Amino acid sequence: MESRPHIVIVGGGIAGLAAAYQLVQSRLPGEAPPHITVLERAPHWGGKILTERQAGFVVEGGPDTFLAAKPWALELCRELGIAERLQGTNPKQNATYILKDGRLHPIPGGLTMMIPTEFGPMLRSGLLSWAAKARMAADFVLPARAADADETMAGFVSRRLGRGAYEALIEPLMSGIYAGDGDRLSIQATLPYLPDLERAHGGLLRGALAARRGREKYGSPPQPGSRSLFLTPAGGLGEIPAALVEFLTAHGVELRAGAAVERVRPISPGYELALADGESLSARAVILATPAYVSGALLAESAPELAGELAAIPYVSTATVSLGYRADQIRHPLDGYGYVIPRTEGRVALACTWTSTKFPHRVPEGHVLLRVFIGRAGQEGAIPWNEPGLIALARQELAQTLGIAAEPVLTRAYIWERAMPQYNTGHLARLERIQTELAQLPGLALAGNGYRGIGIPDCIHSGRAAARTIRAQIGAREETEKTP
Repeated sequence: MESRPHIVIVGGGIAGLAAAYQLVQSRLPGEAPPHITVLERAPHWGGKILTERQAGFVVEGGPDTFLAAKPWALELCRELGIAERLQGTNPKQNATYILKDGRLHPIPGGLTMMIPTEFGPMLRSGLLSWAAKARMAADFVLPARAADADETMAGFVSRRLGRGAYEALIEPLMSGIYAGDGDRLSIQATLPYLPDLERAHGGLLRGALAARRGREKYGSPPQPGSRSLFLTPAGGLGEIPAALVEFLTAHGVELRAGAAVERVRPISPGYELALADGESLSARAVILATPAYVSGALLAESAPELAGELAAIPYVSTATVSLGYRADQIRHPLDGYGYVIPRTEGRVALACTWTSTKFPHRVPEGHVLLRVFIGRAGQEGAIPWNEPGLIALARQELAQTLGIAAEPVLTRAYIWERAMPQYNTGHLARLERIQTELAQLPGLALAGNGYRGIGIPDCIHSGRAAARTIRAQIGAREETEKTP
């Protein structure tokens, strides 16, 4: 082992890059920097953050924004010096629609944390029947559940607001985030603030009204530098991993793309990593910033119980298809950010973003860009997992909903195999067991979207938290070794 502690990060997505960044930043004045190596199987950095430019279009292969209310991505952008590059979504045409019975209905105004707080818009909406609207109002008189049970998202919302409200309103909004099955997703692991509202106020409607009144009275705490609920760099999200790679390279971090790891096992002191090309690396500490099932496979021989828990976290495959058109080819008004599709509609697609409305500067003049999201839990078998098949499916969705039959001037499909972790019931209990097993392996940490949040800010937070944990463990061990 070399005198400087060698820390290896497996995974060069946003979580792994953020972990490396935190390790560099946490070095004390006068302290020798650790030897940091980041290994990434793919040929590019950033994981599912992938921005491409084609024929004047800016195309996002994965996510296209991050949530400003969670501070960790915004903080990182400030530290990297790219905060001035951030911009919000188009505020002038910000409507979002829900597909019901083949027609687009605007999401009713007055939603607070996805719960209605203005009853006029909900009463006028065609999304719900009168019986479903009356059932929602019953939330005011239904008693709160005393037990802190791990309910499914569908079970919890249906118990409070009725199944109709869940299927028509809540499920399509959530499927665009988790690509999951609400009859399996844990409400405690995905939307814990909803059970908190029930416990604190006796129901969701009362709780949402109280939250809205509190914001109106005291004002929402502003996020410095944020101008929108969602933010992204002007040139696309790919600017964030690019800035991280530039920073890490300038600070001597060893970045190795195209380096696949096959096995991680404990040695004394530290860990040994076996690479696919036959190389072996020794490290004082390891951060696995890979999908949970990949981390489980790497630890299968040396930590089978931990590996089993990691492998048990289910994932769903997804795809995005971007289609560019001349504006004169589109007759349907693109007067908003797009639409989401409830599971009950029976479509394979789950959402469509009108990218050129959301970000007008990302298309050539006289053109539009649409993005179709495909893949959700329970429907993967109905999807052709190849680029021609996905493009055909996306065009079918646009023809069926928007009446677009024209030939696109740009097509691009991105397939993300087993990309979306599913926080199903029992997920939080599994995380506790994972933490118990990790405690037996000092110098090993986990990061990524498989555990406590799937968004970009969550991944950044998990990577930096894992780095802080490793930094503290190495410091404690070095102090112990100095003690006579």
